[in-house]
Amino acid sequence: MAEEDILPLLAINIPPDDDDSSDSNSDGSHAEEMDENMADEEDDDDDDVEGAKPSESRSFDQALPSSHSYLGTDLEEISGRTILDDDMEIELPLVTLPGTILVPGHIIPLYSHNQHEVAMLKGVVDSPHKTFGVVALRYEEHRHVIASIGTTAEIYSVKNEMHEGSGISTITVLAQGRQRFELVNYRRTITGVLLGQVKILPETELGDMLEGIRPPMHCRLCSPGNEDEEDVKVAMDKQGRILSCVRMRPKRKVNRFSCAIYTWWPPWVYKMYDAELLMKRIKMELQKWDVTLQPNKLPSDCTKLSYWVTQNLPVNDTLKLHLLSINSAVQRLRCALGIMEKCSVLCCHRCTREVTSMSSMFSMSVSGPLSAYVNPGGHVHETVTVHHVKNLSLYGRPSTEHSWFPGYAWTIAQCKRCSNHMGWKFTATRKDLQPQKFWGLCRTSLAPGISDPDENPDVASWTPVM
Repeated sequence: MAEEDILPLLAINIPPDDDDSSDSNSDGSHAEEMDENMADEEDDDDDDVEGAKPSESRSFDQALPSSHSYLGTDLEEISGRTILDDDMEIELPLVTLPGTILVPGHIIPLYSHNQHEVAMLKGVVDSPHKTFGVVALRYEEHRHVIASIGTTAEIYSVKNEMHEGSGISTITVLAQGRQRFELVNYRRTITGVLLGQVKILPETELGDMLEGIRPPMHCRLCSPGNEDEEDVKVAMDKQGRILSCVRMRPKRKVNRFSCAIYTWWPPWVYKMYDAELLMKRIKMELQKWDVTLQPNKLPSDCTKLSYWVTQNLPVNDTLKLHLLSINSAVQRLRCALGIMEKCSVLCCHRCTREVTSMSSMFSMSVSGPLSAYVNPGGHVHETVTVHHVKNLSLYGRPSTEHSWFPGYAWTIAQCKRCSNHMGWKFTATRKDLQPQKFWGLCRTSLAPGISDPDENPDVASWTPVM
């Protein structure tokens, strides 16, 4: 990653030491190395408490990161909502973002001082639909490749500024993902703006596949309650102490899948594609990752939940684009569930060394554990928040400048083995702020994997999951 991509999230504003200034100038590189070694020792302490959960009480306002308050409070609000017809082809200006994939329903912040892009975004703000396209950009085989799947983004907040000394215009934008599209072709205008001919992808809903087959008698006999509910029988002594506990699941001869006997397929086939059962399994898997996650706060709509899961899965671009290309919410949830059930750890993308476990993920934002943030250099980072890490070292000193989480100071974190930039450690600047520390890891620096207990515990044996 280029140095300007993580500016100013670099320790470039380190104040001089109170000691002799000549000594600090002549031995600056050594001091920097000492800081990194001290970070290694501190990180080793974190390894010893891997798996321990901090206090559940958090005084941090989780609405602050999702509102992107670090961009300021003087953004101009723009009203309106634009929905394009399915299978419609339209030409939209495109914004290409390396390592960032926008998902419908989620927010992306943009900050640009590129004059071509500034002019393009100003034109979008002045247009009736206020919509542009966001596509991922990656570098492979010595060339830049634009993803064939993207998402429309509608601007709802904007701030225009001009530097008095240089006269350079800048623009800050908050936009929300609306609809998926397929990039048919693209061209660049003489002004440098990238225009794409896109086709809006439809969202297919399967519905109740047995609705036309189910006899009226089955509808009357089916229980409206949860088919998997259990009756718990408890035996207690005279002192009120529990002697035994037996879970009894009532046997129902008729349920909403019983009519599958009138088809060519058994009931378990229909259960695989049932939206209600899939959503329940997804929420159970999510709670394994984050025990503080409340299922009732997750989207109750199948399509919205599929987008929420797609956004918050810390997987690579290939897997995420594959999820985004699926036109059915049920199929998208099935694919996401397969990934969630197989993945147990997150590794360094470059050297495959284990960095953290899926169970260490938690939400510092109301939008979920993984969100997009932008730094003053204009680079957007998709960052996942975790409680604990291993095999990381710190670089530089803590800084509160432009912190995405108000009240926390950040320190650059990199892989101990390959020095790959992994993210940041966030430390509370107040003692009454909970949690006192956590880690924000870049999604593009991570690779999902399956831990092998027979291998070296310091090096995870993993394979990409499709």
